[in-house]
Amino acid sequence: MAKDYYAVLGLGKSATPEEISKAYKKLARENHPDRNPGDKAAETRFKEIQNAYDVLNDPKKKATYDQFGSEMPNMGGGPGGFNFGGGGGGMPQVDPEMAQEIFKRFFGGGGGGGAEDLFGGPRGGRGRPTGRSRQPQAETIDVEARVPFLTAAIGGTIGLRVGDRELDVKVPAGFEDGKKLRLAGQGEYGEDIVVKVMIEPHAYFRREGKDVLLDVPVSIPEAVLGGKVSVPTVEGKRVEVKIPPGSSSGGKIRLTGMGIAGGNQYLVIKIMLPKGKPDDEAKRLIEEYAKANGFDARADVAWK
Repeated sequence: MAKDYYAVLGLGKSATPEEISKAYKKLARENHPDRNPGDKAAETRFKEIQNAYDVLNDPKKKATYDQFGSEMPNMGGGPGGFNFGGGGGGMPQVDPEMAQEIFKRFFGGGGGGGAEDLFGGPRGGRGRPTGRSRQPQAETIDVEARVPFLTAAIGGTIGLRVGDRELDVKVPAGFEDGKKLRLAGQGEYGEDIVVKVMIEPHAYFRREGKDVLLDVPVSIPEAVLGGKVSVPTVEGKRVEVKIPPGSSSGGKIRLTGMGIAGGNQYLVIKIMLPKGKPDDEAKRLIEEYAKANGFDARADVAWK
């Protein structure tokens, strides 16, 4: 029995082009093979939806379908719609020359683009046309998304707009800059969406693989005598850390397991001087310290 293309899309014959397009997009997404792996019924349904849309979305094909409907001879003979030529099964047939005349009658003209183009069959001959059905295409939509540093570090969800669609995208913990996420069948027509992740820089954290680095300014007394400092972690906690006596600028303190996905967080010591010139008393104390603890700060450099 011939397929009613309007019924396939869940529409009436008075449906507008906008309603046809909207119904097709919805049904194609729901029945796309990528969203229904191994489901033969969904695959068949997807092809039927595609075939119906191919006809109803084309003004010329739609006009012919609306004119003849299910009364067109051998209307349901193949997945591509109208079929002409030989065949069994007791169904009435239309001679190829007659098909050409029907095409000219409705659409006019001669030369290229005849009935064989509209109905998928070769001109001349009495055999059944090969008629190709559209197969599901492995198409993708490539987009980029800027992801906050902490979302990529500890995982979370971001909002993504693709065309007219708003999507929620889950970002796994430890996701790296430049890598891609695939959203199967989430495109407007059932395509896969491939998201290239661009991680935004953080105000004070830096990343090296799974490790996180944080610059920690310390005063000269803290560096010389040692001290304590409260620092943030990527998980939003604060921890109190001891600064060892005699710390040098550039030295690192490791916070084991407090980085990204099992990595470490490192505190990078940055010795800071007070602003402005030291007064006479400060100069005297520094000079005394230098005499008591004199050393060559550049003793081990390669360029000395």
